[in-house]
Amino acid sequence: MRVTKKYLATAVIAAATIALVGCAPTAASGGGDAAATDAGAPVKVAMLTSQTGPLAAYGAAYTAGFEAGLDYATDGTGTVDGRELEIEWADDQGNPDTAVSKAKDFIGQGYQILAGTAASGIATALAEQAAQNKILYISGPAAADAITGINEYTFRSGRQTYQDVATAGTFIGDPAGKKVVVFAQDNAFGQGNLAGVQAVLGGQGATVEGVLVAEDATEFTPFAQQLLGASPDLVFVAWAGASSGAMWTALAQQGVFDAVPVVTGLGDTATYGAYGDASADISFLNHYFGGAAGTEVEAAMIEHLEEAGATPDLFSPDGFVAAQMIVQAIREGGDTVDGMIDALEGWTFDSVKGEITVREEDHAVIQPMYQAKLTQDGATWVPELVETIDAETVAPPVAGE
Repeated sequence: MRVTKKYLATAVIAAATIALVGCAPTAASGGGDAAATDAGAPVKVAMLTSQTGPLAAYGAAYTAGFEAGLDYATDGTGTVDGRELEIEWADDQGNPDTAVSKAKDFIGQGYQILAGTAASGIATALAEQAAQNKILYISGPAAADAITGINEYTFRSGRQTYQDVATAGTFIGDPAGKKVVVFAQDNAFGQGNLAGVQAVLGGQGATVEGVLVAEDATEFTPFAQQLLGASPDLVFVAWAGASSGAMWTALAQQGVFDAVPVVTGLGDTATYGAYGDASADISFLNHYFGGAAGTEVEAAMIEHLEEAGATPDLFSPDGFVAAQMIVQAIREGGDTVDGMIDALEGWTFDSVKGEITVREEDHAVIQPMYQAKLTQDGATWVPELVETIDAETVAPPVAGE
């Protein structure tokens, strides 16, 4: 792996983030410059992710990606400069209290490297534990912008909400002077997406409005007509749940796709068939799908996954990158958490999606993103790359500036 430093110029716009409530656990003993292990002894690494619960599929993709990344980063040895890695996995069950309890147990056993979780509420709670106990924490697929820059001990291995929304904005070019309508359910998820689009694209000069629909709605024709009446330049859809199929059908029947670009996020492989007749008409922002990157590292990851009976999925790169970061921290960071932090800050390396930089100032992961579409392959729908979006184009502003 290439190990270089890259220092990015600070951005001048302020980022608005969606506040996520985590637990406020009590402090335990730790030690920022204490030895993570005795020199030459095995290094303990604790991995927390959802093995059960609503995010179990994300956890499985992250785990498989991690195993592939560890194989790649250690040249198949599973060791770092001859040192064994003692990697212990635990199930966070999608529950912050459970995650914090297990993290405390790991910390009490002397683990000073912790990674994982797809849930933003869990990640913010574990970040608090990292700061209190002065351990290294690398969050997983959790997307909340608030994780970036939360403290000096916390890093991330995936993208964040800002990068998702900024990728959506690339479908209309320069957002300044454009009108964007967010079509979402009137709940925390939908309201959070509206706030995110207002912060990102609104901050770039777009006019952002919301059409929020009650969660129990079953008739979507009036809302489709409302979208048409707003005459937007872009419709950003944030939707989840059993009503998705009926919603997409209504947009297609009312001619929304003929009138305006409609953008939503392309999820994991299980969702590819969820869009019905609208599948070919939707424009997708995307963090990753199998084959999107076309890099040598991606090819190595896919080969490892397939040999293990797995397939590349949305959060495979998050696990792969986490393994690369952990190996870098151990290899270049010595036996102190402070050294590990220094080894990761500003690090630029080649990974699944291409060149990635861990930004020194706030630990944001600067990475390319994708525009995609779905095409029919027999009875199934498969993603196809439309365009790779340069990492700098969708880079979030430096947290706190």
